[in-house]
Amino acid sequence: MTAEVHGGTLYVVSTPIGNLGDITLRALEVLKGVDLVAAEDTRTTGNLLRHFGIDSPLVSFHSHNETRRAEGLVRELCGGKSVALATDAGTPGVSDPAFALVREAVAAGVPVVPVPGASALLAALVVSGLPTDRFVFEGFLPTKKGRRSKLERLRAEERTVVIYESPFRVERTLRDLLEAVGDRPAVLARELTKKFEEVRRGSLSELLAGVRRRAPKGECVIMVAGAGRSGVKGPEPADREDDDADDEEGGGR
Repeated sequence: MTAEVHGGTLYVVSTPIGNLGDITLRALEVLKGVDLVAAEDTRTTGNLLRHFGIDSPLVSFHSHNETRRAEGLVRELCGGKSVALATDAGTPGVSDPAFALVREAVAAGVPVVPVPGASALLAALVVSGLPTDRFVFEGFLPTKKGRRSKLERLRAEERTVVIYESPFRVERTLRDLLEAVGDRPAVLARELTKKFEEVRRGSLSELLAGVRRRAPKGECVIMVAGAGRSGVKGPEPADREDDDADDEEGGGR
């Protein structure tokens, strides 16, 4: 069935998180049919478009220009142009700036249409072996302000907790999770759908020891069993100094 592209419509298009074979037929047709593709990373999305022989015009839309670019794109949409919104990998709006454009489009009365596909969040969760009936997605934890309070709130969380993390901070995050919620069952997934895909399962302490022996490469998804699931409970709050101020910002999805 051919995907019909309408003018004045914003299409939120999911793209592969690694394996290009995970692109959907509908996504290809929409990317080919729109007047403009707004991409978080024009190099990555440009490579994807070239691979499939698509020559739709590209513009950047990322965290450093989202306010200015969103205004311009909404004007284009209100003028009758069709726009596809793509993140560098996966589903736009999940821990990336796509939300800003969707919000502006909705406020302007522009139709917003999802073109679903790959998502690192769901890909990791369904192979984790942890309960999937109820889960909470925390995205990237704060690196400085608010990190400790966020971790402490997770102590009582009964749903499976899903977190994105940079490989440069994964050891610290596993350590902080272990201190905050106790030694619960957990899973570390990285490079999903790619050649070196890996899913490590165990307790938080086991995963931490493994990361210290062999640091992971590529963006990671950390999943932790909720309080009371699999018979685990969180520890009492520990009195310790918050070391957030010593860490630098970095990493990304």
